[in-house]
Amino acid sequence: MKKLRTIEMQRLSVEEFKEAEKLPLVVVLDDVRSMHNVGSVFRTGDAFRIEAVYLCGITSTPPSTEIHKTALGAEDSVTWHYYPTAMEAVEALRKNGYEIYAVEQAHGSTKLQTFTPINNTKYAVILGNEVKGVHQEVIDASDGCLEIPQFGTKHSMNVSVTAGIIIWHFAKALIYK
Repeated sequence: MKKLRTIEMQRLSVEEFKEAEKLPLVVVLDDVRSMHNVGSVFRTGDAFRIEAVYLCGITSTPPSTEIHKTALGAEDSVTWHYYPTAMEAVEALRKNGYEIYAVEQAHGSTKLQTFTPINNTKYAVILGNEVKGVHQEVIDASDGCLEIPQFGTKHSMNVSVTAGIIIWHFAKALIYK
C-alpha cells in the first residue's frame, strides 16, 4: 500500500465546498475557551461537510492565528455564525426547525449508541465549556441530551474529540447508511 498524494484525493475547493450538499448538522460551541478546540471542530466539520458551526459567548471567532493552527483553513470553508449566548443560537435554530441536543452527562440522557438520526431532519448539537460543560438553561431548552459512554476513571473528554465522535455518529447514520 502507498499513501495517497494530496492531488490524488480530489478534494473540493472552498467554492465547491460552499455549494456542495451538507450533512444536516450544526455544531454549537457554548463558551469553548480553547481556540485549538475551536479550530479542530472546524476541521472535523469540513471533513464531514457539516452545515455550520455556531460560536457562542467567549468562544473565539475567525480570523485567528490560534484557530487557524488546528483548522488549517477549514474556518474559510465551513460556514460559521457568532451569537452572544448559546441560548440565542438555540432560539435561532428552533425557529428554523432544528432538533437540538446538548452533548452532556445528565439525568435522562440518551446514550449515543442508542440514538439514530433520522433522514430529512435538521440537527444541532451543543458542546460546552471545557470545565463547566453546557449551560443548564441551554440543556433545558434542548430536545434532549446525548451522552458518549465512558469506561475509564475520567468523567469527560476533550471538546474536539467529543465533536469528532458526535459528528461521525451523525455522518455514519445519514451518509453511510
